[in-house]
Amino acid sequence: MCQLCNDNSLHLSRRRMLRGGLALAAAATILPAAPAFAQAAPNAIAPELALARIMEGNGRYVSDTSAHKDYSAGRAARAQAQYPIAAIVSCADARVAPELVFDQGPGELFVTRVAGNFVNDDGLASLEYGVKFLGVPLLMVLGHSGCGAVSATIKVVQEGVVLPGHLPALVDALKPGIEAAIARKPADLVQEATIENVRHNVRRLQSAGPIVAPLVAAGKVKVVGGVYDIASGRVVLV
Repeated sequence: MCQLCNDNSLHLSRRRMLRGGLALAAAATILPAAPAFAQAAPNAIAPELALARIMEGNGRYVSDTSAHKDYSAGRAARAQAQYPIAAIVSCADARVAPELVFDQGPGELFVTRVAGNFVNDDGLASLEYGVKFLGVPLLMVLGHSGCGAVSATIKVVQEGVVLPGHLPALVDALKPGIEAAIARKPADLVQEATIENVRHNVRRLQSAGPIVAPLVAAGKVKVVGGVYDIASGRVVLV
């Protein structure tokens, strides 16, 4: 082949490379960056492991050996994303602080709170967000000893007490569990009603479509119930 042909071939090859490089550069400015799969999210763990971690944390809390005391650590990392290992449906009672009860640092628990620790549509939406978009592997409904919302509902059901404001709506949400406990005539009605309210809301979450129930069935999410004893600090699974 002549020298001219070789030169033309070289120039054409360079032009093609230049055009290709410009095209790739343009595409890079338009297309989103490919997701990085090299490192799994910190909360990409089995539900059973998540449960073990928070219950171990509760053990530390009970024995006053809590590990999480420097809450300023990790602030920069938390500004980028959150990776909670569990979602807690907690009562609004001021004596119940899930992060302290389970000795977990900021960003490790996704907490929804309402007096009586029940699941309504708003709370369910928050939990759906947690499992669907944050990858939360564990949901816990957490009741507690001496719950005022449970005691008030018992009075409404048994004595016909009328509560003011929007409190009747709260009582209506708690009635299924409380009425089931009353029917059994237990020795300690408040304690039994607290446990039954937790169990009722666990069942609701386990069957809640369209997001939570399929994840539970697939073993990707676990739903459990617990009761926190304010005096001792201990959480017992129910």
